[in-house]
Amino acid sequence: MRISCGARQNVRTAPTYALWYKDFGYTGGIPANATTPSFITPPLKTLRYFPLSEGPENCYGINRVPKGHYTLRIFFGLIKQPDFDNEPLFEISVEGTLIHSLKSGWTSHDDQVFAEALVFLLDGTVSICFHSTGHGDPAIISIEILQVDDKAYYSGPEWGKGVILKTTSRLTCGTSKPRFDEDYSGDHWGGDRYWEPIRTFGQNADEPRSTENSIKQASDAPNFYPEALYQSAVVSTDSQPDLAYTIDVDPNKNYSIWLHFAEIDAFVTNAGQRVFDVLLNGDTIFKEIDILKMTGDRYTALVLNTTVAVSGRTLTITLHPKEGHHAIINAIEIFQVIAAESKTSSAEVRALQALKRSLGLPNRFAWNGDPCVPKEHPWSGADCQFDKSGSKWFIDGLDLANQGLKGFLPDDISKLIHLQSLNLSGNTIHGVIPSSLGTITGLELLDLSYNFLNGSIPESLGNLTALRRLNLNGNSLSGRVPGALGGRLLNGASFNFTDNAGLCGIPGLPTCGPHLSAGAKVGIAFGVSLSFLLLVICSVCYWKRRQNILRAQQIAARGAPYAKARTQFSHDIQMSRHHNHGHTRTAAENGPSLLS
Repeated sequence: MRISCGARQNVRTAPTYALWYKDFGYTGGIPANATTPSFITPPLKTLRYFPLSEGPENCYGINRVPKGHYTLRIFFGLIKQPDFDNEPLFEISVEGTLIHSLKSGWTSHDDQVFAEALVFLLDGTVSICFHSTGHGDPAIISIEILQVDDKAYYSGPEWGKGVILKTTSRLTCGTSKPRFDEDYSGDHWGGDRYWEPIRTFGQNADEPRSTENSIKQASDAPNFYPEALYQSAVVSTDSQPDLAYTIDVDPNKNYSIWLHFAEIDAFVTNAGQRVFDVLLNGDTIFKEIDILKMTGDRYTALVLNTTVAVSGRTLTITLHPKEGHHAIINAIEIFQVIAAESKTSSAEVRALQALKRSLGLPNRFAWNGDPCVPKEHPWSGADCQFDKSGSKWFIDGLDLANQGLKGFLPDDISKLIHLQSLNLSGNTIHGVIPSSLGTITGLELLDLSYNFLNGSIPESLGNLTALRRLNLNGNSLSGRVPGALGGRLLNGASFNFTDNAGLCGIPGLPTCGPHLSAGAKVGIAFGVSLSFLLLVICSVCYWKRRQNILRAQQIAARGAPYAKARTQFSHDIQMSRHHNHGHTRTAAENGPSLLS
């Protein structure tokens, strides 16, 4: 994968038409037009730079990276604006391990315009971070993540997944043409290495040699060197029989040296005609190297490797002739051996990221990459300790006092299980104190003073038996102070609950009324709500009944005259019936009825 930093669309570049993906995976920064500092820099038009206002650490985090062995290469750039520093200086880390520091003058050296390292990626992701040193804003043109053979550059028992090989120098001898593996038509499993040309080690010190013959055993696994690498070389002369190359290195480091040979000199045809020793800083490392004897034939690649400790600031490789013709060498690779840093516990990293989001941590904190490594660039406000038994870093202290933090405290803060000190005083944090804080059993100092916290103090804080200092003053807390905390005062602990108008229950605070549990308070609230609802229903029913009565009375009042007459008529009929009752006869007695 190749990423064109700052680009908004995928691009391809000549001469190989390599595909560069548009920019993604960054934690911040600003895209800008780029000036390429060297002709070997990919011909891309954009970059991404990271101003200090966005924090001292910024990263690229790439996910879904298959497990394996990779060459990582980062090309630096210059911002195409006159008011920017022409040569920013910064540091680079991969997976929490510092691999490179830019030095003054890097823009004038082709082999210093990029950083490169061989690293194992095993968790499906890769984190590449840029650390500001106060000398300009880091500016990145491109990032390459190129998979190589799992056994590439195997160098012995010390080699493995805990080792990073940082490219210090890679030379192709006897030529003036800089090449990448792709320019050599090399196998992509080689990682598209860049080879800096060196035609001579010194004036009149050597002579170039070249051939167009095919080279055997060059492009073999696991390193897959390009065949053309062995088609040029330098040989020593009569005036200077020794071949010597000196390079500046960082002191007190280990270096992995890879020396490449092929007998391409037409004057050497048999074993024994060219024999030489190889010395590193004056110490003989390889004795009586006879290329033809060791390879069995001319035009056949030979690679020698060793790892040496260098205490000084230079490394000198010397080839000293022993028999026959002068010494010869085709290519040189030098890697600094770096022990990969152990990472911070992933659960604690996630907890800090949750805290970052919930508190709205300002950009100046950055909090990108790993909190504890590289050790030269830990997260601001975080204190780290190393757990040798688990080979992990953890967070044992967090001090973010007076940083203008807002938001609330998340429950995930309890996942910082190794915390001994937590100071968030002097901010504008609101909400309740999470009861999960009571599970951080090693907490000795907890300072949440002068915020806007409300609610009650969780009973769980009474479980913090190691707590020696607790400052909750200057908030809006209420309710009874947990009894376990109050009892701790008798054992010399220093607790401060002042400036919380609603707190009660310990000496120095108001006396509490009858203490109700949370369930009781909920029950009372429910009962009051139900009573109020019933009162409203009864009131509505009474009002409707009253309205019905009034309506009935109004109807009765409008029909009063008619009702009175009707009542009198009914009364007369009843009186008439009563009067005739004694004179009634049957039909038989009165005769037939008169019908008409």
